[in-house]
Amino acid sequence: MKKKKPAAKAAKKITVAKGVKVKRGVEEKMRAKKGSGSAGKYKTVSPKAFAGASGGASKFSFPINTIARARNALARAHFAPSPEGIRAKVYKKYPELKIRHMKRHGGKA
Repeated sequence: MKKKKPAAKAAKKITVAKGVKVKRGVEEKMRAKKGSGSAGKYKTVSPKAFAGASGGASKFSFPINTIARARNALARAHFAPSPEGIRAKVYKKYPELKIRHMKRHGGKA
């Protein structure tokens, strides 16, 4: 009986966003970046529905595909290296949140 040779290890790919796969370990490096603790955890969200890259965090962090997640991104924007980038992207996609913010804070954006 002949012994089988071990097959070459295939590089296992991990899904980090809808349609985006990276090599194992790369998502951990993304999470190590400041403000990117949730990078790779939203596997069903389109890559265009993230605000992380505009705030200096990983491009697969701060999902804004729903208004609830957009509000959460605004609340957590201070963790990103450039919170104004996160806010700008959220307000561009959901202008009603900016109007609400301006009403609550006396017209300051």
